[in-house]
This record gives sequence, structure tokens and C-alpha cells, in this order.
Amino acid sequence: MNAAQTLGNLASLLVSGAVQVVDLSGPLGPDTPLLKLPPDFAKDTPKIEVHKISEYDKDGPFWAWNWLKIGEHSGTHFDAPHHWITGRDFADGFTDTIPVQNFVAPLNVIDCSAEVAADPDFLLDAAGVKAWEAKHGAIGAGEWVVMRSDWDKRVHDEALYLNADANGPHSPGPTVDCIEYILSRGALGWGTQCIGTDAGQAGGMQPPYPAHNLLHKANRYGLASLANLDKLPPKGAILIAAPLKLVRGTGSPIRAMALVPRS
Repeated sequence: MNAAQTLGNLASLLVSGAVQVVDLSGPLGPDTPLLKLPPDFAKDTPKIEVHKISEYDKDGPFWAWNWLKIGEHSGTHFDAPHHWITGRDFADGFTDTIPVQNFVAPLNVIDCSAEVAADPDFLLDAAGVKAWEAKHGAIGAGEWVVMRSDWDKRVHDEALYLNADANGPHSPGPTVDCIEYILSRGALGWGTQCIGTDAGQAGGMQPPYPAHNLLHKANRYGLASLANLDKLPPKGAILIAAPLKLVRGTGSPIRAMALVPRS
């Protein structure tokens, strides 16, 4: 079967519903939880604002539209390499220069939801990834790896979602050797269901914030605030995660989707 026939078959499967499209993005609006930086830093991402231009009124009798105030890394979003200092020198490290082929790729979903329910600071390490591979198959080069934690069930409440106390935020994420290992496998990127790609306490790791530090150093990508990973199989889905083509963008909110065979 050639590529044209394969694509035609996919089109037929989508139309018939044999392949379903799963929405992996959370709602994006004024109530969307946003990252809070430590007090040493002066600026946080501003709250999302939606301003009406017109809605079938004197300012536009036949049309409705709005203008938005929104940060690049708001809600379900894509981290480009230029987002972190380690990735600042890549010419193709911006949302408008990344090869579009990289926005569609196979997906590996590592289910850590039970561990996270027992410990919100749970860390997935390389040994955990290798154990998952032994059960489900190897992570291939050019594939996404995402950590299912079911943290998106908290997104209706910003305080619950950020889960911070005097010691900072508490949320799950990867260890240093986890990120090192998936990069050694040739992974295209790493994603989580939390506010960022790193664990809440990742500032104390060495190097700090390894998902950001190591991924972007390798010209790879991150996804944060994903939703509905519980609706995906461990393997077999195709992820579509395309940022807006922002000129020299460091990231972008996205409507992430997965193509999944209907069981």
C-alpha cells in the first residue's frame, strides 16, 4: 500500500468514526489557571482577557468578534526551544521556524495516575519509563512521550491545580534521568497535564527544571496543561500539537488533538 492509499484509508476511517479525534486541550479563558512565578521575579503571565469589539450592534451590525490579551504559555500550550536559555541559539527554535512536520507524531502515554493520587510530588524516573517500555513497547525516535497524571481533573480550581504552599508548588513530573533517557531514545518532546512540563519542586533538581533545561537544549519541545489523557491508549495514537505561527514566538496556546482507533 502506498502513501496515497494509506492517507485515503485514514480519511475513510475518520469519516466512519473508526478513528476518533480526542480533544487534549483544556478551556482557555479568563478562569484558566496560570503559572505563578516565585516572588524574586517581577512578572507573571497576565490573566487572560477577552474584549468584545462588536456583536451585532452599532459597532458591527452583522458580525461578532473579540480581541484577546493572552500570554504565549497560557492554558494547554506548546513550549518552543527558545522558551529556555539552553535553547536560545536554535534558528528553528521559534514557533514560526519549527518544521511543521514536527507538529504531528506518534504518541506514548505513560500512566502514572495511581502514583500521583497517592503522592502529588510523584516523579517519573528512567527506570519507570523502561518498565513501561517492557510492557508496551519501545519509544521510537520522533515520537512524543506524555505523562498521564489525571491532574486535569483539578483545572476547575486554580488553587487546587497549582497546589502550592510555603515551599512552592507540588505537582508531578519527570526526574533528570527520565528526560535524559527519552532524549536518548530520540523523543520529539515531553508533555504533562500540569501547569508546566516540570514537577512543582523541580527547581531543586540538578540541573534545575530538567524538562525545560534538557529538552530545549536538545532542540526538542514541551507540552503543558494537557487534558483527557485517560481517553488514550498507551500506544497507537497520533498527536497533533500545532502552535500558532507567532513570529519569534517562544510558545503558544494550542488545540491539541489525538487520532485514536475506536476500540
